[in-house]
Amino acid sequence: MPATRLRPLSACLGILLASAILSFVDVKGIFAMPQAMPSAAAVVKPRAYVSLAPVPQGKSFEVALVVEIARGFHMNSHKPSEEYLIPTTITPQLPAAFKLLDTIYPAGRLEKFAFSPAKPLDVYTGSVTFKLKLLAQANAPLGPAAIPVILRYQACNDAACLPPVKVPVNVQLQVAAVGVKAQPSHPEIFSVTVPTNLLK
Repeated sequence: MPATRLRPLSACLGILLASAILSFVDVKGIFAMPQAMPSAAAVVKPRAYVSLAPVPQGKSFEVALVVEIARGFHMNSHKPSEEYLIPTTITPQLPAAFKLLDTIYPAGRLEKFAFSPAKPLDVYTGSVTFKLKLLAQANAPLGPAAIPVILRYQACNDAACLPPVKVPVNVQLQVAAVGVKAQPSHPEIFSVTVPTNLLK
């Protein structure tokens, strides 16, 4: 290619390169690289608690999933404000001798974000507790038991969202024989007053 044709091409490439470099320079003249987003698992930390120790055969009990959300991030509530938003859900994968009685989701709170300035969104922030009401049936095997629970959520900050994820949480409990007296556990989560049918 003749040298006369290369000069305009080189000039154009130089302008494009300069524009690309300037796009990463902040007002102070320092290179401002894009801030890396953390992983979804690093933003949300779930912990599982059981309301009774042990859990007698034939008795109902509760499992609480206490989720800590990193500062500056939020999750959509179980009932998001918009249909396109991904709701937060908890799904137990119950062994054969356990039965799901109810799933309790806390109410979210309405907040406005930069990507939705006109309409507030229904979200979870800070610490949030989800509860499962379960029944250990009369044929539940005695001894230690595990109930896997899947926490599904999408974590976002004020500018961007991480990909939705499904995080497994393993609930550990001890099953006792019929007639064994159950002791309430973690009253700070399940309240001090425990229904009498759980203690018989």
